[in-house]
Formats: sequence, structure tokens, C-alpha cells
Amino acid sequence: MWSVAILAVVLTSLGLASASRAAEPAAVAKKAETCVPCHGPDGNSTNPLAPSLAGQPPLHTYYQLILFKLGRRQDPQMSPFAAIMSDDDMRDFADHFAAKPPKAFGGAVDPVKAEAGAKVSAAHHCGSCHTPTLGGQNHVPRLTGLSYEYLVKHLTAFKAQKRAETDMHMTMAAQPLTEDDIEKLAHFLVDFGARSLSR
Repeated sequence: MWSVAILAVVLTSLGLASASRAAEPAAVAKKAETCVPCHGPDGNSTNPLAPSLAGQPPLHTYYQLILFKLGRRQDPQMSPFAAIMSDDDMRDFADHFAAKPPKAFGGAVDPVKAEAGAKVSAAHHCGSCHTPTLGGQNHVPRLTGLSYEYLVKHLTAFKAQKRAETDMHMTMAAQPLTEDDIEKLAHFLVDFGARSLSR
């Protein structure tokens, strides 16, 4: 099963990591300039289809880069970029963006749908994995600071079982969601981010 292969890669790389791995912050920042066109200069994306990386748990970003490198996730921009990244590069990028303050993405929110989305979130216990602040933890992503379009696209992909992940938890969690639930949940998450994060 591919998730086992991914876990093996992760555990191997963890075992090989050493104190000498740490790169100079200026050097990492220079390399991270490659990410600016899609993810923003400080990791806060202004592209509705590209996720913000600022404040994302480093393990989450690292795992996503591994998925792209292994070809489990496919994207015209990210796939070739991840294919040539070393393990140290992936860790450095993940740490670099994790240290950046996250900002709200913005965008119009339907307050009625946002209120209904809060109930969807509570009913499906989104805060259990993503934390009550929806800021993520460990390999679980931050949901605040993401755009409505990105959230709908990826929640829909999880429900369709077309979005690769390391443990299948989101794929299972998305199965009971209707298209209407996903829309309302995305409105809630954008609204929650606007209220909890400052620009």
C-alpha cells in the first residue's frame, strides 16, 4: 500500500537527519523565492487555487512535498519542483514557512452559509484533528488562511477519493459530506480565518 511506502521514506529520512542538516536562514529564504509566484512572498498566498504555507505545521508541508516527490499528488507546477528537491530542502522549506505569521485570505463570505458551516464543522468534529483554532498540528494542516476555492476543491477531491494523503483520515471524514455541506464548511472556514487572523 502506497501509504506504507511513504511512511518508510519518512521514517528513514528522520533516522538519517542530523544536527548538521540545519541550513542558514538567509540561504533557505533565497531558495524559497521560487515559491513566491504561487504561495506569496511570506507564504500567504493571493492565488485562490494555491494554498498559503505560512503557519502550516512543518510536518504537514514536509509530508505534502514527499507526496508530490513520490508522484502520489500531481500538479503541473509542484510535481517537477518537488521531484528535484532533496530531503533537506523539503525540511528547510517546511520550517521556513511554518515560522511565517499566517494571514486571512479574504474574499466574500455568505454569513448564513458560514453560520451553517460552523454547525457542519461541529457535527463532523473538524476541531478534533485540526485543533479548536483550526490551526493544525503535526501532519494535520492549518485550515485558516486558505481560500474558499481551494477548500472546496480539496474537500471535494477527498470525498471523491482522488486526493492523496498519508493516512486516509480526511478521505474517510469527507465521505458523509454533501456538496452543500462542503460549500457551507468552506464559507465557515474563510469567515473563521478572517476573524481569527489579522492582515
